[in-house]
Amino acid sequence: MTASDPALAVVVLISGTGSNLQALIDAATADGPYRVGAVISNRPAAPGLQRAATAGIPTRVIDHTQFTDRASFDSALSKQIMAFEPGLVVLAGFMRVLGGDFVSRFVGRMLNIHPSLLPAFPGLHTHRRALESGVSEHGASVHFVTEQLDGGPVVAQTRVAVNATDTEEQLAARVLVREHLLLPQVVSWFAAGRLTLNDGQAYFNGSPITSPLQC
Repeated sequence: MTASDPALAVVVLISGTGSNLQALIDAATADGPYRVGAVISNRPAAPGLQRAATAGIPTRVIDHTQFTDRASFDSALSKQIMAFEPGLVVLAGFMRVLGGDFVSRFVGRMLNIHPSLLPAFPGLHTHRRALESGVSEHGASVHFVTEQLDGGPVVAQTRVAVNATDTEEQLAARVLVREHLLLPQVVSWFAAGRLTLNDGQAYFNGSPITSPLQC
């Protein structure tokens, strides 16, 4: 990128180990379309904070246990995000449900990665539920965030076969490997201006996404 066309600043929200954060950090190149500008966690002990610190990325903690309600937490989180002036907010293993006012503030520039082939298995325990349901394929999705939990327009997905002998941990591990490729790709598309959200419809290269892109 040039000085007149700077890399898009991305703020990443995490709650845990930050392996998808690490994938974003590793994929961000000096002349690439995005840079990780800050990492914010709702959990002070989240290991992902150390990943960011090691990479020289500013970190902040907005501990949800210090707030009496979701609205006050959302407000504090929003202020901290906006202090970094990001072009995109990425939820990478961020385990808090965000309220409508928060979501509307960042609509069209907030993405989430979810470990299932949405609309299948929104919410928690996706790998266990996939195994219990007997599906032959599982995977992960990146979608624009809306007020509906895991219900925003899906941009892209990655798929893995479900083996008859899979444990929950084995399936989760294979999906995670694919997540680490999927998320940086979608973030790069957004940063390059190829991915947009208009009136609730996701577009890629100017055309509506009628079924998730496959990565």
